[in-house]
Amino acid sequence: MTVPQYQDFTTWAGKTMHDPAGQKIGKVGQLWTDVNRGTPSWITVNTGLFGTSETFLPVQGVQPRGDDLQTSYDRDLVKDAPHVDPSGDHLDPGEESRLHQHYGLGAGQGQAGQTGPMGDTAADVGHDISGPTTDDAMTRSEERLRVGTQREQTGRAALRKYVVTETQQVSVPVTHEEVRVEREPITEANAAAALDGPAISEEEHEMTLHAERPVVETEAVPVERVRLAKEEVTETETVSAEVRKEHIDTDDLPENPPRG
Repeated sequence: MTVPQYQDFTTWAGKTMHDPAGQKIGKVGQLWTDVNRGTPSWITVNTGLFGTSETFLPVQGVQPRGDDLQTSYDRDLVKDAPHVDPSGDHLDPGEESRLHQHYGLGAGQGQAGQTGPMGDTAADVGHDISGPTTDDAMTRSEERLRVGTQREQTGRAALRKYVVTETQQVSVPVTHEEVRVEREPITEANAAAALDGPAISEEEHEMTLHAERPVVETEAVPVERVRLAKEEVTETETVSAEVRKEHIDTDDLPENPPRG
């Protein structure tokens, strides 16, 4: 048979118990545990007329049935169980043995004071006063920082092209023609040309002069390509936050605290 977990056992009080055939047996009353081991042992079910009697039922074989519970024992077997007074602090070893025999669990030779209501078990093994009992220890927790990074947009960058006019100076060599007078004596070689024309006359002789001047024009030529690129720069920032942590101290409690 399946043995329920302790945390399940603590939620059974007040639930309706059914047998395998679905017949209602009664409401769950007290919850009993093995005091030394702190494990589920017995529960009492209100039976009889108007639920005025409490009958012990093993927790073995009890399973959830919707919002209710179901045991593997028949209703008649439960109602015919030996009468044991549930008002005591612990089960008498002889009474527990008779219950073991009735449910086919063996003689179950118990020890005095070994099985008691869940309140007594809590007094021996420790229990949580602010919630359901779990085990015999208390968990201490603390908060810890979990630091990560979040990517977000910080700005935008764009390329913009504009025109700037500047003055450049370039030295350019230029040439020009100048007139100079050359004289040569009359010789047999040039006498014929010298005597061509009147002997005495007035005359003019012209010559065209030339000179170079600078000429400036502009030409657009590509000089470079420009683009945007990104690079990641890693730096360290220090962050701080408040964290909470639990501390566990001991307090002196009364010797006989009231049972819930």
